[in-house]
Amino acid sequence: MRTILKQALLLNPEQKLNQKNDLMIEDGVIVKIGSLKEDDYKSAQVIECENKICVPGLFDMHVHLREPGREDEETVETGSNAAAAGGFTGVACMPNTTPDIDSAEIVRFIKEKSKEHLVDVYPVGAATLSRKGEALSPMYELFEAGAVAFSDDGVAIKSAEILRNVLEYSKNFGAPVIEHCEDESMAEGAMNEGLVSTTLGLPGIPSVAEDLIVARDIMVAEFTGGKVHIAHISSKNSVELVRQAKKRGLNVTAEAAPHHFSLTEESLKTYDTNYKMNPPLRTRTDVEAIIEGLKDGTIDCIASDHAPHAIEEKEMEFIYAPNGILGLETQLGLVLSELVHKKKLTISQLVEKMSINPRKILNISVPLIKEGEKANLTVIDPEIIWTVDISKFKSKAKNSPFDKRLLTGKSFAVINKGKIYMNESFRQI
Repeated sequence: MRTILKQALLLNPEQKLNQKNDLMIEDGVIVKIGSLKEDDYKSAQVIECENKICVPGLFDMHVHLREPGREDEETVETGSNAAAAGGFTGVACMPNTTPDIDSAEIVRFIKEKSKEHLVDVYPVGAATLSRKGEALSPMYELFEAGAVAFSDDGVAIKSAEILRNVLEYSKNFGAPVIEHCEDESMAEGAMNEGLVSTTLGLPGIPSVAEDLIVARDIMVAEFTGGKVHIAHISSKNSVELVRQAKKRGLNVTAEAAPHHFSLTEESLKTYDTNYKMNPPLRTRTDVEAIIEGLKDGTIDCIASDHAPHAIEEKEMEFIYAPNGILGLETQLGLVLSELVHKKKLTISQLVEKMSINPRKILNISVPLIKEGEKANLTVIDPEIIWTVDISKFKSKAKNSPFDKRLLTGKSFAVINKGKIYMNESFRQI
């Protein structure tokens, strides 16, 4: 099968590539870039890409696929379908499943479930057994089975000593430790602590709960020489702590989720549980700090923290409802609408933060737009105006606060493993 992307803007800052051209794919491989001959079009699927941007396949390094254990909320397949619909050709799935991803068997199970899908799925192994923070998981076995990082996501690694051991052990194979930064002793609330939480009568979580663990992790990373990645950073002080750590040359990276640069705690005034998440939505000052951190490179990646929940769980009273929202199918539209079109980030920076940097952090090869390379591509339509409709989501869940929101820009097509997803259908190419 032959597929031609006609007159796409080919963009990859890693290659210093920025040119409008035709691109031909055959048997899943890029075979030609440049002007095509009449014979090239014979028996070819031609995709008109005028005013569209072709970039290395987008990658989300923080998603929850819920399988094994909560297949009622999401599965590897449905989560991967949501990823493809959102423009992603690869994801890293977090270990807080049931049971946790703390054995090689579960890593292999997830890899097997995803191997025929267009989207590459990379499991993140639990840092400690059952994510309890008491004993190390069999980290080497997890790594050998295919885990690309380690985390007790959902909670921070319980103690500095355990964190030290995890960082020292993970150094042996260069894998990052992904940290959910929150001091549990200060994390019993339902939203950000402040005037809004007081007004609403909801228990609050102060931003210092995040800052304390970010500071701890940076200090332990400096002591061990380990590689720590701060997940879903949300507070102004945490951003500054990471900025100073980078200036000192420490091996510290960070990600931000779209909801933390597009929403504030004011959204919770409706008591809509779709705005309840962890870390919680914070103040306008924190949002501005996140955006500045993305602009100046302090924050390396944008990741969704895609967290599906059953409808009946989210319909509980606010303080009892679970934290988390969907993100895979709205992330690209929010980044384009809130950051690129508002001149906060360039398209090249978007590609760095949503394709290149996540893979580099996880030691995954970055796709090249080059003849002879396997086609791993996302085609973006940056100007299309669309309305979020949760009823059309590919995810099993519907817990998104962005339903009916008008966005500008979305994925037009994704190509990987000899497959293409566009117009809500998978095809071989």
